[in-house]
Amino acid sequence: MNTPKFLSRSTIYFFMVLFLINTNLSIASVDTAKVMAYNVLYYGNGCQGADAEYHAYLATILKYTSPDIISLEKAASIKLTPTDEYGVAPYGFSDSILKYAFNAAFPNRYDYCTITNEAKANNISIVFFDKTKFSFANIVSTYVNGTDYNTYKLYLKTNGHTDTSYIYITPNHTKSGDDFSLVRELQVAGNLSVLKQHFNELGNHLFLGDFNSRSSEEGFYQLLTNNKDTDFQFYDPPFYPDSKINYPAKWDHNYVFSQYFTTSTRSTAGIPNSCGSVGGGKNWYDHIFISKKLTDTNNRIHYLARSYRTIGNDGQRYKISINNNNAHLNNSAPANVIDALFHMSNKYPVMIDLLLDNKKEDHASHKEKYCANRIEKQEITILSISKSEIDIYIPSELIGQELSINCSNNDGLIVLTKKKLIHDNEFKIEHDLSPGHYVIKFSGRHNLINTTSVVVE
Repeated sequence: MNTPKFLSRSTIYFFMVLFLINTNLSIASVDTAKVMAYNVLYYGNGCQGADAEYHAYLATILKYTSPDIISLEKAASIKLTPTDEYGVAPYGFSDSILKYAFNAAFPNRYDYCTITNEAKANNISIVFFDKTKFSFANIVSTYVNGTDYNTYKLYLKTNGHTDTSYIYITPNHTKSGDDFSLVRELQVAGNLSVLKQHFNELGNHLFLGDFNSRSSEEGFYQLLTNNKDTDFQFYDPPFYPDSKINYPAKWDHNYVFSQYFTTSTRSTAGIPNSCGSVGGGKNWYDHIFISKKLTDTNNRIHYLARSYRTIGNDGQRYKISINNNNAHLNNSAPANVIDALFHMSNKYPVMIDLLLDNKKEDHASHKEKYCANRIEKQEITILSISKSEIDIYIPSELIGQELSINCSNNDGLIVLTKKKLIHDNEFKIEHDLSPGHYVIKFSGRHNLINTTSVVVE
């Protein structure tokens, strides 16, 4: 009869060490990237208070959430040159955010992507990223409609070196208001159309921001999540792949969706300031849509299941502020973070986690067409001008928006002002201008659309 052979203590120790080494290597090959979208309510224009205070609030939020990619939507537009007449925040303000907010939270960890303001708007989106994990490559595409919709390309870093994997981020801030669902649909449709010029299909793509959405039935939402062109379909994580809620969903003032509400952190007008909407938690405006590739757990970069969350919202904020503890103590975050969120913006930030697995293949590579960025912008044109009428053409993408028309003479004096809600591609306005040269400016509510010169004979 054979007697069993037992391993020596030294042999067992050897295999234990080998197992631990292999386990650590396996763990080390998987990292995470936290992605945040945050409407920061004109951060930099002084509306809410001194910039130094808001740098400190943001630093507190960053230290708690530690995002690796963060899109700051509705930041005050920053002067791109010292003499930029369209920027609201001072020249170099993005560096101030980096120094006094990001570096204050995590020294020398972050950088930001190139900022633009082709829309000549009073607000922009700024993308910051962890430069130890990512490198900024370029802006792939730019669509202009009320504000700039840029698609930013980041490369993943592996062991400090640029990897072949990349991720695309498209921040959004669409038109707000119950009556402007058509405008939101046209803004997103235009944005998607431009993406199709630059991609064969979506790769590792995040389409995120403040969409001012009332329900899943809105036109823009259907364009993203129920797209007939499945190569350009996005997914809203709480619905898919998490399956925590089901379609159709109407979250406007519906307490059932309280845990997802991002508007508003504040309930009372004038507190803590007069900027932004109030009324407490009542709507889910902010989303992080992910591409199909990011739902694929076999892809190198993919969504971590059930990681979607609303920072500072404990699900008990229905029509009360983030810091209202009368009925429910908000302990979803430390008290100093709740206070910072209350002051920083009237919106809650939303976050997801992505897994970065270097052992897996990047199935999303080579989807980009690598064509040069061409800025897509809508221009209003004068079709004709007579002694009594100006005939104006409006691009379809601008239908539904509010339009201001200011006509100035050679001395710079405004001699004609009109306001109109755009319903059609063409309309006429009456005038009694004297013969001469004039400059007409067409403006949306938050941006200059374009300027043109005319001659009245």
